[in-house]
Amino acid sequence: MEILFLLLCVLPLFLVLRILFRTSAPQLLLRLWRLAEDHCHVHQFFIVPRHNDQFQENHLYRKVSVYLNSLSSLDDSDFTSLLSGPKSNDIVVQPNLDRPVRDRFLGAEVSWKGEGVGENRSLVLRLRRRDKRRILKPYLQHIFAVSDEIEQSRREIRLFMNSAARVADGGGVEGRWRSVHFTHPATIDTVVMDGELKSKVKSDMETFLKSKQYYHRLGRVWKRSYLLCGPSGTGKTSFIAAMAKLLRYDVYDIDMSRVRDDSDLKLLLMQTTAKSIVVIEDLDRLLLERKSTAVSLSGLLSFMDGVVSYCGEEKVMVFTMNGHEHQLDEAMVRPGRIDVQIHFPLCDFAAFKSLASNYLGLKDHKLFPQVGEIFQTGASLSPAHIGEIMIANRSSPSRALKSVIGALQTVKASNRAGQQRLSGSGSGRSSDESPEPTSVFCRESVHTVREFRKLYGLLRMGSRRKGSVDLSSGEKESYPTMIGPV
Repeated sequence: MEILFLLLCVLPLFLVLRILFRTSAPQLLLRLWRLAEDHCHVHQFFIVPRHNDQFQENHLYRKVSVYLNSLSSLDDSDFTSLLSGPKSNDIVVQPNLDRPVRDRFLGAEVSWKGEGVGENRSLVLRLRRRDKRRILKPYLQHIFAVSDEIEQSRREIRLFMNSAARVADGGGVEGRWRSVHFTHPATIDTVVMDGELKSKVKSDMETFLKSKQYYHRLGRVWKRSYLLCGPSGTGKTSFIAAMAKLLRYDVYDIDMSRVRDDSDLKLLLMQTTAKSIVVIEDLDRLLLERKSTAVSLSGLLSFMDGVVSYCGEEKVMVFTMNGHEHQLDEAMVRPGRIDVQIHFPLCDFAAFKSLASNYLGLKDHKLFPQVGEIFQTGASLSPAHIGEIMIANRSSPSRALKSVIGALQTVKASNRAGQQRLSGSGSGRSSDESPEPTSVFCRESVHTVREFRKLYGLLRMGSRRKGSVDLSSGEKESYPTMIGPV
């Protein structure tokens, strides 16, 4: 009985001492140890002011602030600030810099603390003297890299469009670019593409983002160019939007009808910023109708890879065309002007199933075999056309598939009628006559195309470039295909 009473008396005291030892005692000893270190000048301090001597913003201060807000150690910190985020239900955790914020890098412990208020605010870095030479420079480089990545992910994307040149009141030319928020919802995941190709394209762009030092070591400007080929409605514009979302780059869409001459086109390029995608759409139409435009062929080639194209870095140039890249001269698509070519074909059964999954949530359906049979006959529609049919009938997947079948059957009947007309006209032609060549540029006027080829040598309709893919024979491709180094 006495032993039990003794245990009841001693046990609470033991628990209290254990709690004090685990919390207050170690913390107190740690603080005493740090005070002793400071007294012996074991640490060195570096001040990062908000502004420099000319009262300009110190970019390092902003970089450090962004970096400190991202530290995972904030979750375990004793003092943090809780703020509302950009959305009503978002809660943002920020460090309370009135207290030291600790970080570890390469095995060394450092800490940050804020001093001063308002415009005189500064951040103070504290680290051991013995660690200074080993970690200071790499640590600051690490801060820049992390903060740049965070700021890039938060960057607001804008769409820029060029306006007609106008003279300002002072006699100069007004700024040519007008911008709006770029809110296109397309992403790489929503673009209808073969999975392997999508991975290659994504990897190519992500590698480009990280290749600044590599390009500089080679003595090359940090830029990349893409050519997107395919009929209207096959996803070229959505792909550009997805590129902008992935890279977090602004989009500069050049309207060639508002460009006065070659110099004006160069000026527009010089006014674009870094981290941007420069787009010229319908390149084949532009080349065909060049007589009605103010930009010459040499001006366009200079825009693609001339000296002016090297003004500014971290840019991506994108050119689109509704035809096939084989219709362009090798000089137009040579490496340096075009780095990567991607072909966007019409929809086939494999791409149709991807659309049905995205738009209707269908992985399989009893009507799928019937759709596949119609695709095998050569009938096809653009992904945009099929997508619109599915959107209009999204409340009834069966009705949507039946509508797609009806549209494909209409195309099939139209193709059959066209073939019969061609065979009928061919039978009435004498054996000495040879059929006129056809062209996706201008089916109504072959003579115009011949003159254009003779004058400028841009279109080589009968030849194929070395290393390109022939899409006119064999099995049709179900997804966009990449032609070029990746």
